[in-house]
Amino acid sequence: MKPRVRKKPMSAINVVPYIDVMLVLLIIFMITAPLLSQGVKVELPQAAAEPMPAEDKEPVMISVDSAGNFYINYGEKQDDPVDPQTLANRVSALLKYQPGIPVYLKGDKNVPYGRVVEAMAMLQRAGVNGVGLITDPPEQ
Repeated sequence: MKPRVRKKPMSAINVVPYIDVMLVLLIIFMITAPLLSQGVKVELPQAAAEPMPAEDKEPVMISVDSAGNFYINYGEKQDDPVDPQTLANRVSALLKYQPGIPVYLKGDKNVPYGRVVEAMAMLQRAGVNGVGLITDPPEQ
């Protein structure tokens, strides 16, 4: 009679199911990522300007659409217009919570200049020291 040979337990992990799950998640994220971009449709004016350096903090984006409505990218209902007083209150609260947060203003190229100046004055009253204006680079 042959002596019985004991088999050692195999300690290998089967990674094939994990790879399958990873690929499915990758496909889901690739499909949903473009759908997550939110914002107000603003046709920016074109100007030759140097790009601003990247900031550590997420900036506050104030948008003025072609109808002259104000939008802010913080808080609930970011796609709904806000009145000037609500905008000033939100920006003031953000500056108290996160001092030094960058503030950028996007104004549609068809909006009256006075509406953009009104937004800048309102931001100054809310305590913003500097406002960055966002433009598109000129077409070559």
